[in-house]
Amino acid sequence: MRVGVPKEIKNHEYRVGLTPASVAELVAAGHAVVVETNAGSGIDVSDADYAAAGATILPDADSVFEQAEMIVKVKEPQPVEIARLRPHHLLFTYLHLAADKPQAEGLMRSGATCIAYETVTSDKGSLPLLKPMSEVAGRMSVQVGAHYLEKEQGGRGVLLGGVPGVEPAKVAILGGGIAGVNAAQMAIGMRADVTIYDINNDRLAELDMFFSSQIKTAYASRAAIAAAVKEAHLVIGAVLIPGAAAPKLVTREMIGTMMRGSVLVDIAIDQGGCFETSHATTHDDPVFDVDGVIHYCVANMPGAVARTSAFALNNATLPFALKLASLGAEAAMAADPHLANGLNVSGGKIRHKAVAEALDLPLD
Repeated sequence: MRVGVPKEIKNHEYRVGLTPASVAELVAAGHAVVVETNAGSGIDVSDADYAAAGATILPDADSVFEQAEMIVKVKEPQPVEIARLRPHHLLFTYLHLAADKPQAEGLMRSGATCIAYETVTSDKGSLPLLKPMSEVAGRMSVQVGAHYLEKEQGGRGVLLGGVPGVEPAKVAILGGGIAGVNAAQMAIGMRADVTIYDINNDRLAELDMFFSSQIKTAYASRAAIAAAVKEAHLVIGAVLIPGAAAPKLVTREMIGTMMRGSVLVDIAIDQGGCFETSHATTHDDPVFDVDGVIHYCVANMPGAVARTSAFALNNATLPFALKLASLGAEAAMAADPHLANGLNVSGGKIRHKAVAEALDLPLD
């Protein structure tokens, strides 16, 4: 199969769909790989590095889409990229369609087969292609939260870990999954006062055992969340319903009770966000203020640490990319039901139940 890697064009997106090491594996398996010039510049990988791995370098995205059968990306295709897709194309990337009906409709019109990283599953029911970026986003959420708590950034002027004689900041993490756990690890390392909220009592018990006395856990009832955000300096939204829109756990009314200069970081923004006041932002303009509360809602957080993110993502996606290239989409999904769970759109139809329900579109 001929595999294509275009340069990412979303705002401040520096990651790349395939690293040279991944290209070399595909070439060794008998596939041809075409890469847009400078596709890897954001992670300090040159065209020469790709050529040494066996790729052919093409001058522009149009050439990549024209020559490739499978397109491997990182972020969802932008409108100009959707316009390049044809029915014979297999698109393998993050899509997050539940919060993006125009993109879903564009992909339906293209006729392409579109497999989303975020809904591919594992034997244990986890999301292996979302995991590495959830780890990055979780760790980054504390890093950026601590930054925006600084007074010159508009924050409350609170040091996350406090100092002897001055109490640390209170951090409320909504969701005890991969992102939430990684956020907790970073916040603990910075000596913050950390509480994780979740609706799964078994998961809360696991977290209690894992972290012991380093954190507190609480059931994520509406009343508990309302009380938490009122007292917290930093609230991290880390909830996920695979393929579906994120639930709005923090209401506009709750925001009004929060301390001035407190910070919200919405990791769930790719799926529409879990704060009622959230809307997607970019690395160019990452925050906005509602009632004196700073909202950080960047939709591609891991793009800021592109080199780490790109290599971590490729470690997870490469086995699936090899399977798709070697067998073709239909046979690969027939052989692997977990990969089949990644199918979101094909033949002009929505193929994933949670996506169809979130967008109020028919499921085929």
